[in-house]
Amino acid sequence: MANPEHLVLIEQGADVWNRWRRANPNVYPNLREADLSKVNLQQFDLSHADLCMANLEGANLQRASLRKTNLYTANLSGVNLRESVMRHVDFREATLRRADLCMSVVRESDFSRADLREASLYTANLKGIKLREADLSRCDLREANLGMADLREANLREANLSLAIVCLANLVGANLYCANIRMANLSLANLCMASLMSANLDEATLIGANLIGANLYMATLRDAILREADLREVTLSQVDVSGANLMLANLSMANLREAKFHGANLEGANLHRANLYSASFEGALMAAAIMPDGHKHE
Repeated sequence: MANPEHLVLIEQGADVWNRWRRANPNVYPNLREADLSKVNLQQFDLSHADLCMANLEGANLQRASLRKTNLYTANLSGVNLRESVMRHVDFREATLRRADLCMSVVRESDFSRADLREASLYTANLKGIKLREADLSRCDLREANLGMADLREANLREANLSLAIVCLANLVGANLYCANIRMANLSLANLCMASLMSANLDEATLIGANLIGANLYMATLRDAILREADLREVTLSQVDVSGANLMLANLSMANLREAKFHGANLEGANLHRANLYSASFEGALMAAAIMPDGHKHE
């Protein structure tokens, strides 16, 4: 349970609270299970605070300081965290549905199994954070930095990742069904066994990305850059890959049934044992590509 004295200090506003924090640097606020719904916590110093299981629904935490804060299983639905600085924060299993984290800086924090459905993370810096098994469906991640983030088995169904930086991120087994990934940079990202069915990857950059066994059925990859990408056993059936750069990509044993490679660059690509049934390669560059029968294209 929360410390009643700490709750009284909260009620007195940011100036009183922050002055008390500065005067008592070794006292860590106990706000466990506190009901702080719709409370104005703007610019509050909540570093080292214990807010485990607290109710912060609709609270205003804009520009708040959250360093080593415990928000495990807390309710942060609809919370305003715009421009907040969050470092080493425990958000595991927290509810952040429709939360606003635009322009926030989140470092070395753990959102594993958190509920971030329909949250706004536009331009947020999420580099290297843990989002394993988190629910980010319909999340706004436009221009967000997710470089090196752990998104294993995360749910990004219908999320907007256009222009996002996702380089070196771990997306093994992630669900990106119908996601908008247009013009995003996923170079060297691990998308092994990920579901990208009906996703929009037009003009996306996936240089050296690992897409082994990924399912891209009916996705679009027009003008995407997949140079040296590992696409072994990938499903690209009925996918539009027109104008894409697949130089030196490994497509061995891939399912390319009815895919469109119009004007694509497949020079040096490996298509050994790939299924090319009804695939179209009109105007494609295929010099030195290894064909399904193992022979090089002249």
